[in-house]
Amino acid sequence: MFTGLVEEVGILRGIERGRHSARLDIGAKTVLEGLRTGDSIAVNGVCLTVTSFGSQSFQADVMHETLNRSALGELGRGSPLNLERALPADGRFGGHIVAGHVDGTGVIQSLRQDDTALLIRIRAKASLLRYVVEKGSIAIDGVSLTVAAVSDGDFSVSLIPHSAGHTTLGRKQAGNRVNLETDILGKYIEKLFSASATEKGQGGITREFLTQYGF
Repeated sequence: MFTGLVEEVGILRGIERGRHSARLDIGAKTVLEGLRTGDSIAVNGVCLTVTSFGSQSFQADVMHETLNRSALGELGRGSPLNLERALPADGRFGGHIVAGHVDGTGVIQSLRQDDTALLIRIRAKASLLRYVVEKGSIAIDGVSLTVAAVSDGDFSVSLIPHSAGHTTLGRKQAGNRVNLETDILGKYIEKLFSASATEKGQGGITREFLTQYGF
């Protein structure tokens, strides 16, 4: 599990492309501290497993499903990457629950300064926007952010100078595609309230059930 608090911006040193997969060589420093083969690192919000590493970089494989769901396949050598190690059990929880399982991508429509903040508007599919709520949490390229506004076709987030300067988001331009992970709590709640779950005998939770038991 991750929190969406980026530890450093690494660099894609190389990418070896297979027919439906890829192997990334990522230059880093901070996330290499105490690193072991098999550890998880969020790369632009995508949870990847470290297959090998050295003193200045680590390597990770990207499977077909991940390439289809994320924007990792569009990266080229030299691309900056948001990096975050998995949250240790005794770590501070400063962002929100981020699984590193990207739901899909969005496209940046505009970026504009709003005093000291950077306001970014992102277009996304309706299937993703249903889980995006005003003042809720969302991970954009692995960065934990609060949703400022939502419409039928897009949503907006506001970045403080630190977030813009210490992640890749401050370098983005209109038209860039970004990885999106919506709040996992919303997806679980929808599943529990699903009418189909009740019809199939899976014990779905209904409003009547909650009312009956004092919720």
